[in-house]
Amino acid sequence: MDSQKRSEPRAAHLMRVRGLAEIEFLIKESEVLTGQAGRIFVISGADKLSYRVRWHPMIIEVERLDSTGAVIDTQHLPPYDFATHSVIEALMAGQLYTAPVQTRH
Repeated sequence: MDSQKRSEPRAAHLMRVRGLAEIEFLIKESEVLTGQAGRIFVISGADKLSYRVRWHPMIIEVERLDSTGAVIDTQHLPPYDFATHSVIEALMAGQLYTAPVQTRH
């Protein structure tokens, strides 16, 4: 049982992303509820790589973040190139996570 808990990074506060359509939904959900553009996704693994993804009609903006949340690199990708990005590779491998949206009431 303990080994199952360790298989998902910080399982208590991150949720696994299960499909490509869910990525777009999660981004839009976050934007509507927080008023901030994009959503942060984490690739599980030793490095716990973080990306902020912003979904635009013709382009997907992907920002690689450091451990403090500062932008290291930005890519502007058409959807067909995003399909081969490491975020999507992690999704297909069951290793893509995001935090639930926190709203202030």
